[in-house]
Amino acid sequence: MTTAAVEREGDGEQQQQQKRWKQGGYKTLPFIMANEICDRFATAGFNANLISYLTQQLNMTLVDASNTLTNFGGTTSLTIVLGAFFADSYIGRFWSIVAGSIFYQIGMLGLVLSAVVPSLRPPPCAAAAPNPDAACQRPSGGHLAVLYVSMLCMCLGTGGIRPSVVAFGADQFDNNQEGAEAWANRKRRYFNVYFFTMGSATLLALTLVVYIQDNVGWGWGFGIPAISMLVSIAVFVVAYPLYVRATPGGSPFTRLAQVLAAAFRKRNADVPEDTGMLYQDKELDALISTKGRLLHTDKLKFLDRAAIVTPGDVSESGRPRLWRLSTVHRVEELKSVARLLPIWSAGIILAAAGSHNGSFTIMQARTMERHVTRSLEIPPATLSIFTTGTTLASIILYDRAFVPLARRVTGLPSGVTYFQRMGIGLTIAVFGVGAAALVETRRRGTAAAHGLLDTPKAVVPMSVFWLVPQYAIHGIADAFASVGQMEFLYDQSPESMRSTAVALFWLCGSFGSYLSTVLVTVVQKATRGHGDWLQDNINRGRIDNYYWLITFVMVLNLGHYLCCFYLYTLKPLEVAEAEHGDRDKEQCDELPSQQKNGAGNGVGMA
Repeated sequence: MTTAAVEREGDGEQQQQQKRWKQGGYKTLPFIMANEICDRFATAGFNANLISYLTQQLNMTLVDASNTLTNFGGTTSLTIVLGAFFADSYIGRFWSIVAGSIFYQIGMLGLVLSAVVPSLRPPPCAAAAPNPDAACQRPSGGHLAVLYVSMLCMCLGTGGIRPSVVAFGADQFDNNQEGAEAWANRKRRYFNVYFFTMGSATLLALTLVVYIQDNVGWGWGFGIPAISMLVSIAVFVVAYPLYVRATPGGSPFTRLAQVLAAAFRKRNADVPEDTGMLYQDKELDALISTKGRLLHTDKLKFLDRAAIVTPGDVSESGRPRLWRLSTVHRVEELKSVARLLPIWSAGIILAAAGSHNGSFTIMQARTMERHVTRSLEIPPATLSIFTTGTTLASIILYDRAFVPLARRVTGLPSGVTYFQRMGIGLTIAVFGVGAAALVETRRRGTAAAHGLLDTPKAVVPMSVFWLVPQYAIHGIADAFASVGQMEFLYDQSPESMRSTAVALFWLCGSFGSYLSTVLVTVVQKATRGHGDWLQDNINRGRIDNYYWLITFVMVLNLGHYLCCFYLYTLKPLEVAEAEHGDRDKEQCDELPSQQKNGAGNGVGMA
């Protein structure tokens, strides 16, 4: 009987091993990346030139169109947090991606109908009218309803796709069979492939789709991305049997709320001087601390009250009531998130500054000489390829040239820490907005010299390639600041909150977009009747003054980042006992690997 049982157990393990070989691995990447390519192609194709559609086809004013786009971007990033919550808590990453893709497809079809059906948009503006407001019929409530419902569906779609696709790709690799170093190398390769395919699809959209929108028609210009999204859904779903589909393990937001509730309930309790008296439960934390539990820190000590054991906190079965009592590890999860938020917030201003490349800069480009040859004219929105292309080139040069050179100076395997990488990017971004202000001053001066201040639709005799430096500098800044911020959030977030860290990265873009809307609205109201910086006639406006204002704000933001960096302390992990074997060795290696990225605190990284 024992032999038969052993044989059955061996057969079961062999079947499980065969199932693991059938699911996951590199064979799933073509399907995931094909979905991502089609998704990014569709997203970039819609968003890149949407400012032109809103102002030229829906007859919206420049300020209204700019605020619509920034609100759209902000809401999109905000839904990513909701998408991460539902993916982690209820439906899993696979079905989150599928549901998000369907919502996005519905939103795309709505915009296609708006572009194709004349009754869903206002009539074109009169060609020769002295008063633009009288010549153009603004969109009605029905027109705006179709637009907003379509954009809302696209927001919900992005919220389902973006926080899940990165983590879902990482789920396809089993890191339990390899050491930490091998897994780290595989992870880096995966992220390199992910960002490269994302950038390549964006470049294709910025050239092909934008050209079609400006030269063929908006029906095809929106229809091609919609077809691309339909293909992405089909390609992704067809590989369903091959995927490793992780079971939802509960949302980290719930655990954070439980810590806050428990700490508030015991707000009058005294924190013991001996931190060993705080509640610990290795079994309870096992699923959310496979790389080692977080150690207690002295920062934010008021949260330690959540781990104080009081009567009624533990049930008769011995299990804690989690809304009354939390483990030290769970308390430190919340502390880790709270500590990284100040540094994370520095990316908000960067996102706000970058958002204007999709609005004001495109309107500037539309007034400039855009001919490459007599017959070939560059669409204004296509200029974004210089940001995307520069970002991709900078990432390649960063690994191939910058890191080896920096390694000789710092001695760090990574060349510089992600803190330093972010600081370099934020510094470069200041020069990008300053360059935008200088170019706009020259463009406006050229328009005045040729008597074009009151003819906003006339072409200013100044090459559109004057705008390339600001796009390129912004791309270099992204390669440093944005990638560095993603590394920082992924590394310093608690192990069980890595998906949430991805959502937090995109939430930074949400707040940046909303901040941009606030700044535009405040500046418009403050300068009304006193120069009107932001007006439909940009030749009479003073967009250059607005850019100088953003430059000043970014300098203040850089100072804020440096202060936060100086005060930051890396999260500490437990050093496991050697008697537990190889698994403990992997846990012990986690902290040294972080120290290699930059020693145990922000001061040591300087």
